[in-house]
Amino acid sequence: MDKKLRVGVLGATGMVGQRFVSLLENHPWFEVVCVAASPRSAGKTYEEAVGDRWKMTTPMPESVKSKIVLNVNNVEEIAAQVDFVFSAVDMSKDEIKAIEEAYAKAETPVVSNNSAHRWTPDVPMVVPELNPEHIDIIPSQRKRLGTERGFIAVKPNCSIQSYTPALHALKEFEPTVVVATTYQAISGAGKTFKDWPEMIDNVIPFIGGEEEKSEQEPLKIWGTIQNGVIEKASTPVITSQCIRVPVSDGHTAAVFVNFAKKPTKEQIIEKWVNYKGVPQELELPSAPKQFIQYCEEDNRPQAKFDRDFENGMGISMGRLREDKVYDYKFVGLSHNTLRGAAGGAVLTAELLTAKGYITAK
Repeated sequence: MDKKLRVGVLGATGMVGQRFVSLLENHPWFEVVCVAASPRSAGKTYEEAVGDRWKMTTPMPESVKSKIVLNVNNVEEIAAQVDFVFSAVDMSKDEIKAIEEAYAKAETPVVSNNSAHRWTPDVPMVVPELNPEHIDIIPSQRKRLGTERGFIAVKPNCSIQSYTPALHALKEFEPTVVVATTYQAISGAGKTFKDWPEMIDNVIPFIGGEEEKSEQEPLKIWGTIQNGVIEKASTPVITSQCIRVPVSDGHTAAVFVNFAKKPTKEQIIEKWVNYKGVPQELELPSAPKQFIQYCEEDNRPQAKFDRDFENGMGISMGRLREDKVYDYKFVGLSHNTLRGAAGGAVLTAELLTAKGYITAK
């Protein structure tokens, strides 16, 4: 790419916004030229606005420290400065829907980490290795919005990344029933142990809205484009429980699955470790070289040791066994703020750029 695309980060002061800012430092295709947040942060430098709330383990990039934070509601001002935006705003769902659509209508593509538009029928919800073809819904969305280059694309819930890729790699064996229990890190709530001390030595057996997302979002990923909308798949039937655990980063899933065509254990592992998608074929900058690894040890994958596989963009599987009630059971792990949040959105933007949907203004 001759010249980097100009990027804005909406909601730049929050945890996911900070992750975007960190990931985009020295990105070969994208350059952060604009950081935006709520009116209370607007007018301050990024360093002042974040203050002591910097949650990354790496230092704040020098390139953004002195940038003046813009008011995220000043859509036209921000749209004039950027080629596209990443959205990680902290607002109500209705407010997020409205502001993301406003940016799209200002001819600025939006790649969103938020859940607000995940069920908008013509908005692609993308894991680039699984359903890259869903970005072909964008012309229909542009027609609805009345735009030439503006659109919205979203990434799915962070927790489903720990098991949906494993099931996707086995689609030829036709999974029919899936039971998934997720053990989710506190960073999924935008927290650290410093600001959520009650999570130390604790497990909370409820995360609002997560179980419905875990059960339904994979079905949209496996859906098909029909008459300008994405129709979700009808199978497999998924039931889930979602539990918050005292882990900083990394969502773990314990999964039971039945198949219409039961594979062997060897077939499953072979399909996992050899799975490649469009990001690997195109060698996108953020794409893991190996998407799924299988851990042979009985006590792996572990969040502490395996969440950073392939710079946090790979998925780790382990403990694959035949089961007495279901065909198989296994454990999956993904990094929730990298693959599951900002990193997944950056990879989606790379896919959209490679396919010509995001271009320089």
